[in-house]
Amino acid sequence: MLPPLTLQRTIDRTVREEWGRILACLVRAVGDLQLAEDCLQDAVVSAMDHWQKTGLPKSPAAWLITAARRKAIDRLRRDRNFASRQDEISYLIEQDNQALDDGEAELIPDERLEMIFTCCHPALAEKTRIALTLRTLGGLTTEEIAHAFLDRPDAMAQRLVRAKKKISLAGIPYKIPDSTVLPERISSVLSVIYLIFNEGYSASSGDVLTRTDLIEEAIRLARIVNRLIPDDTEISGLLALMLLHDARRFARTGKLGELVPLETQNRRRWDRAKIAEGVRILETVLPRRRLGPYQLQAAISAVHAQSPSWQETDWPQIEALYNLLYASQPSPVVRMNQAVAVSYARSPEAALAMLDEAAAGGVLDAYQPYFAARADVLVRAGRTQDARKSFNTAIKLSDNSQEKAFLHDKIAHL
Repeated sequence: MLPPLTLQRTIDRTVREEWGRILACLVRAVGDLQLAEDCLQDAVVSAMDHWQKTGLPKSPAAWLITAARRKAIDRLRRDRNFASRQDEISYLIEQDNQALDDGEAELIPDERLEMIFTCCHPALAEKTRIALTLRTLGGLTTEEIAHAFLDRPDAMAQRLVRAKKKISLAGIPYKIPDSTVLPERISSVLSVIYLIFNEGYSASSGDVLTRTDLIEEAIRLARIVNRLIPDDTEISGLLALMLLHDARRFARTGKLGELVPLETQNRRRWDRAKIAEGVRILETVLPRRRLGPYQLQAAISAVHAQSPSWQETDWPQIEALYNLLYASQPSPVVRMNQAVAVSYARSPEAALAMLDEAAAGGVLDAYQPYFAARADVLVRAGRTQDARKSFNTAIKLSDNSQEKAFLHDKIAHL
């Protein structure tokens, strides 16, 4: 039997890895997300006690699904609306009579794709979609999700409760959308996953630059969706993009946690395995000629990842890729990033004109990365005083202490 601490870690990891698959299966059986989650949580509590005494079963997932089904049967039998729940009870009893043996965890139906579409339904607010996806598919606790959003746990718990009630009252289905709306809904799913990743990659607030837990959760969710819908090139593109970005994780911060920009990173610290996987995915999907924004962003990241040094970066190629990206997704943020590429491929002056265009009408007035990028281009254009103003605006708009320190250092070196 494993030592208590090792066993606890194993249990925690097992629960985290199997949570989404088991919960999705239970929701299909009982038709109620809150009831399914309560039963699974009860099963986890029982497992903690049982496994501490007897050790891990051969298949923890099979043990948990069986225990959760039995707890659901007990809850439904105690329900005041017992008579109206006979269908669910009969189905659960039938499933329980075919209880999985220890080696049959692979027979648990994988309904996570249906669950992902439910969590990312357009009727839910964006923040709620992210929180619900992290809870139901990722198995993160309410406290972990609250920490990610810098919310109070009780406030996050209420947000999740309201979301589950809305799903129930609005009759949001637990199913894969039909072909008429599937592309739009996949786009919503990918957006949620990428938002999770970005919050981990560049934490919007707090004292650390990155949140490893969110980065890894986003990549894990992308892998799940990629396996479930293998023919969608944009899902593959998003996975490649996140892998290529995350490959630089350990070079992005110094010994004291300070931000290290791309141009001065130690490229020997980049994760070559992740770079190789990201490039391999792109080499598989790009020849299919179904280009989308995530594939193009991944291709840009791949150029950086494969450049031997900052000085040898192929900026004309990056500019050409941004031209394609802007043509397919003409947004002020894409224009801003395109301008940065132009500042290196051509000149800072040409880039400043594009930055002015991107910010026309005040659409980027509260967007901190715009002022940081503009300041950097102004420095290289020799306009030091204007750069100082943009740096100061970027500092005011930032809630991340490491980011603020980096920008202050930039001003100090003007």
